[in-house]
Amino acid sequence: MEKLLFLGNIGAGEILVIALVILLFFGGRKIPELMKGLGKGVKSFKDGMNEVEKELDVDSSKSGGASVQNTSESSSTKSDTSARQ
Repeated sequence: MEKLLFLGNIGAGEILVIALVILLFFGGRKIPELMKGLGKGVKSFKDGMNEVEKELDVDSSKSGGASVQNTSESSSTKSDTSARQ
């Protein structure tokens, strides 16, 4: 198993101890609230990434769409010219 950058060799026992310490530190009621906040943050991040990807797609289709049309027109012109010869 690969070593994580800062954890080294960590096993199930160590993870269990860490989970128990977190449970004692925050208490049973705070953990669901923390996880809910973490989930909202991850969802917000993913939504932001999707918006950026959509904007990039729109920008590329505006600038790339003309070049695709020019390429298809030039290929059809080439096929017409070769058919005439």
